[in-house]
Amino acid sequence: MLETNQMAPDFTLPDQNGNDVTLSSFRGKKVILYFYPKDNTPGCTKEACSLNEAKEDLSGLNAVIIGVSRDSAQSHQKFIASHGLSFTLLTDKDHEVMEMYGAYGKKMMYGKETTGVIRTTYIIDEEGKIVKIFRKVNTATHGEDIKAFLEEA
Repeated sequence: MLETNQMAPDFTLPDQNGNDVTLSSFRGKKVILYFYPKDNTPGCTKEACSLNEAKEDLSGLNAVIIGVSRDSAQSHQKFIASHGLSFTLLTDKDHEVMEMYGAYGKKMMYGKETTGVIRTTYIIDEEGKIVKIFRKVNTATHGEDIKAFLEEA
């Protein structure tokens, strides 16, 4: 399980356009790396829209937003187009990166134990170190919650 003050494990995944994106290429910027279950579902849409609404303020704080789910590039393109999202979405179809970040595994859903994506957000500083982990996410206010954290940091 990753903790704050650890270096964020580097990885490369394809984005919504099929281009490879490497985490370490964002050194010099803060990275909001969020893992979410599925494009175009109610909670994930709320979370993405909340982050998108805060994007300008987050950019002003030298931060970029990167979302990761198991969805395909085509699904990501539709999700971006449907909701006017203006940040990168990555595809982790084999959930290898999610597992590396503790964002895939057993969870409770509707009172049943299931295995899947665990909604989690990491704030990574300019040097690649994890400075905050959101393991409980309020999807409606997530963008504001992150902005508040970065303003205080």
